[in-house]
Amino acid sequence: MAQFWESGTPTNISSSGAVSLVPGTLLGFYVNSTGGGTVVVGNGTTSGATAISGTITPVIGFHRFPAFCTLGCYITLSGTINITAFFAGG
Repeated sequence: MAQFWESGTPTNISSSGAVSLVPGTLLGFYVNSTGGGTVVVGNGTTSGATAISGTITPVIGFHRFPAFCTLGCYITLSGTINITAFFAGG
């Protein structure tokens, strides 16, 4: 039976921002707290990143979102929300 570890660099954010400036895979994100906040995942490194998700209204807990970002990863947050995104560069 094959075994593997899935891990990435954690980045905590409570406002919109770049999770990674290099290509790689967003593994998912953990919602630490929210008051009805939303998340939009983008392929790119700035607020003009191309959205690769719709508007997500997550609950507290881990949300798997395995997506390869060719230009880096930018997450747009709206409302009151704090997340930790896990990104594996390369």
